[in-house]
Amino acid sequence: MTVWDDLVGQEKVSAVLDAAARDADALVTAAAADEPLPEASRMTHAWLFTGPPGAGRNQAARAFAAALQCVSPDRALGGSPGCGFCDGCHTALLGTHADVTTVAAVGAEILVKDMRDTVRKSFTSPANGRWQIILVEDAERLNEKSANAVLKAVEEPAPRTVWLLCAPSVEDVLPTIRSRCRHLTLRTPSVEAVADMLVRRDGIEPEVAAAAARATQGHVDRARRLATDPAARERRAAVLRLPLRLDEVGACLRAAQELVDAAAEDAKQLAEEMDGKETEELKAALGAVQGGRLPRGTAGVMKDLEDMQKRRRTRTQRDSLDVALGDLTGFYRDVLALQLGSRVAIANGDTEDALERLARGSSPEATLRRIEAIAACREALDRNVAPLLAVEAMTMALRAG
Repeated sequence: MTVWDDLVGQEKVSAVLDAAARDADALVTAAAADEPLPEASRMTHAWLFTGPPGAGRNQAARAFAAALQCVSPDRALGGSPGCGFCDGCHTALLGTHADVTTVAAVGAEILVKDMRDTVRKSFTSPANGRWQIILVEDAERLNEKSANAVLKAVEEPAPRTVWLLCAPSVEDVLPTIRSRCRHLTLRTPSVEAVADMLVRRDGIEPEVAAAAARATQGHVDRARRLATDPAARERRAAVLRLPLRLDEVGACLRAAQELVDAAAEDAKQLAEEMDGKETEELKAALGAVQGGRLPRGTAGVMKDLEDMQKRRRTRTQRDSLDVALGDLTGFYRDVLALQLGSRVAIANGDTEDALERLARGSSPEATLRRIEAIAACREALDRNVAPLLAVEAMTMALRAG
């Protein structure tokens, strides 16, 4: 099983990356043997992966990173890098390879202070791998200062450094950065491809896999979560019951509060899993004595960790809300399809009675306004509007139609 097997429905992208990984392997081999470098290469020092949510931008970038670090002996026999089993592939895919650095937005933005050490590392030689790889999962969240820091590193990269940037679209990245990257566009995989992956890779029953893939409209990660996590299925069912409850102002406000509380609970659970472990590991690294007392001069480091954890909780809450808003958008899209006389693309077949009830009770124009209200809520959350205010405004708009 190669590293490309996780790229669902991305055959063209896989082929491009496979060819580039072969050329990269030839470059490293030639340099190590002090041989002339190949004249033409499909490998470059900076890549930009774009595509809609769920298409697998980060997975594609990480698979490419694994292929670049592949140390399988089969390469010498003409095999393609990216075996998926060697130490280089395995650690790169797990995120533990010493020469693969991952940068993800903790809060709403990637701050320049979060990029300084990474940019500095990009100018060093690989410690034990074949390439020094910097993977930026949320390149669209680089602010002006952090983007300028990345630009300087991409303009004059070290010989064995590769930047892998992931963003929803090219417009989300500075023109000066994207002009120095090779651009690959991923597409939303088909429902059938995602369902097939869930059956083959996760052992999900075909009916459950098909329902999860259809409900998430090809979003690979959400489909896997929906198929494997009963709590995720219950949260989605609760969200899809919401449109039938918005018959009065009080109900709208209660529904908004429940959505925000559920997202906050998700953030709290993640924080409980990660924050304590991170805090204890940092205390141990700082040499905390038995009983938890820290050495002098380390309070600022602990404060930085607490600030990062707070920003991550905020981001997690908003990501959880975004999943709920995506489910609502899909629900009203199905309502619109029924109003226009189409049943072909219904994603939420398990709520067909509710869909038909709303379709009969409103017009296509009202449904479009409701979809626009959900989009407006997402935009407000992106602008850091207080979640409860944004969601209350949305539920009131959903009631009005």
